[in-house]
Amino acid sequence: RLGSGARHRGQGATMSRYDRAITVFSPDGKLFQIDYAFEAVRKATAVVAVKGADAVVIGVEKKAIAKLQDPRTIRKIVKLDAHVTLAFAGLTADARVLVEKARTECQSYRLTCEDAPSLEYIARFIARTQQRYTQRGGVRPFGVSSILAGFGKDGQPQIYQIDPSGNYFAWKANAIGGRNFKPMKEFLEKEWVEGLTEGDSLKLTVKALLEVVDSGTKNMEIVVLRKGQPMQTLDDDALSAVVTEVEAELEAAKAGTGTEEMKE
Repeated sequence: RLGSGARHRGQGATMSRYDRAITVFSPDGKLFQIDYAFEAVRKATAVVAVKGADAVVIGVEKKAIAKLQDPRTIRKIVKLDAHVTLAFAGLTADARVLVEKARTECQSYRLTCEDAPSLEYIARFIARTQQRYTQRGGVRPFGVSSILAGFGKDGQPQIYQIDPSGNYFAWKANAIGGRNFKPMKEFLEKEWVEGLTEGDSLKLTVKALLEVVDSGTKNMEIVVLRKGQPMQTLDDDALSAVVTEVEAELEAAKAGTGTEEMKE
């Protein structure tokens, strides 16, 4: 029998044979370069999006920057069109290329159809672009997952997620990026309910981000999307007020749980 070390070396040799070209499947049906692209997303900062009854709230984790660096040049949330906002997790340079392609497509659609493209159309375009880079030699996948947010033709808020493999899905609330995105998703699954108010959506987004970021407002950025209005980025004072309220609710919940356990 082969020892564990020999088996490990054998697995490594098999992987090294199939992870060099994006167009070659491994025997178990994997494209390793796509797995590596997902790993780049997992090493990035977290993004959370929550859909309410009449608004969408997007929150992103911010990393500490150099003292002399201008923070305005570091943007994880960008506008693609007047009604479409994108937040991404992964390689910023790759995201910049995708953003420019999507903006050009939005303008081309307006010029051709004399109407704004739907949110699903843009999600499908980005997904199609990313999928092309998984099927041709001489290229590599985009190391980016993104969340599109906006409003549909019926005026209802919408959220789409696009991943490096070229898949896209509609969501009610979602989290991408970071090592702890799965616990954040599980938290959103437990807490999200239909018909959230804007305030409740905002607090849920902050609670999800507090699962992975240190307490305080320096490590997060929050934007609110409302139909027919410009994207609003919460300033430090407004964000501090929400974070303080959320932390107070969490402390009260802990205290209540502790009291019940003492009574038992």
